[in-house]
Amino acid sequence: MNDTLTPTRIEIPQADLDDARERLARTRFTDALDPDDGYGTSVASVRELVRYWLEDFDWRALEARLNTYPQVETTIDGQRVHAFHVRSGRPDAVGLVLTHGWPGSVLEYLDLVEPLTAAGYDVVVPSIPGFGFSGPTTAAGWDVQRVARAWVELMGRLGYGRYGAVGNDAGSMISPEVGRLDPEHVVGVHVAQLYSFPSGDPAELVDLDDDEQAALAHLGWFWDTLGGFNVLQSQQPQTLAHALADSPAGLLGWNSQLMGDVDVEFVVANAAVYWFTRTQGSALRMYRENALAQQRSRSAGGADAAAARPTTAPTALAQAKGDFASIRRFAERDHADIRQWTTYERGGHYAAHLEPAQTAADVVRFLDAL
Repeated sequence: MNDTLTPTRIEIPQADLDDARERLARTRFTDALDPDDGYGTSVASVRELVRYWLEDFDWRALEARLNTYPQVETTIDGQRVHAFHVRSGRPDAVGLVLTHGWPGSVLEYLDLVEPLTAAGYDVVVPSIPGFGFSGPTTAAGWDVQRVARAWVELMGRLGYGRYGAVGNDAGSMISPEVGRLDPEHVVGVHVAQLYSFPSGDPAELVDLDDDEQAALAHLGWFWDTLGGFNVLQSQQPQTLAHALADSPAGLLGWNSQLMGDVDVEFVVANAAVYWFTRTQGSALRMYRENALAQQRSRSAGGADAAAARPTTAPTALAQAKGDFASIRRFAERDHADIRQWTTYERGGHYAAHLEPAQTAADVVRFLDAL
């Protein structure tokens, strides 16, 4: 096994930047009703995103910022993995592996690097295999558990005997699995969501309070109104990938559907990461891989007993109002050692980007107490 860690940089060829601009300038926008809200991402919003990319967005400036941070690449389980690795300077520092989701990317965590390293923690921000700078996946099977195994290997190669796992979105599923897989080294798990749902036992729903009922209602609204992406990506990601790989405007339209609470720069920058790394399709495949893993588990009658047991790593939740509303009674069924549970008024789904000081302080408060 080749466990070499190779220093690297991000250098997108100018020809790729020119190609993106040419495609954007030739965008053939779809027709729309007036008004066109209520049918998905509006034509007006995509026009503005395209305009912003062409007139205001500066990939080279973003690239220069990214290259101020040390980066490594390595091969794990046959897949190239890229990670930012920023040391605090503290010789006995605890490492933190920060995991993004979709349609976000490592850009979610850029504003956490300085406050976390200033607090004495080393920061590791990898791109999930198939996402962004880790390049398209070259084999099937990269579900949540496989990514978690890769992170355990990555943190071991980086030399961390003690580390924490921080996550948002898909990262909030991966990080608890890292804690499950590596309990001897993971000191704590800090996530923005705890995806624990009713088991189907009617008794679980008998005495829900008003806040819990509201949380379930919000979840139902989300899946009924905005859940189409999950169905398509869990069933036929390749069908969609053809369009997204050929049209940066189409990529903007699809990826921006779940990014309504963030600034236009962040939306365009994240889409550009997928575009320039040609991971529009492979990122979608993770939804299919997770769905297949769940099907296998059901077919085997839940044979993986270890994965069915509650996690035992100390766990913290820092959720924001308006985002996925975790319900503590269900979360405590799935996670045996929840130490910190905080709901913030501000932040939204991308709290690390929108409220970095708040998010960093929550992470530090949790880990310092451990």
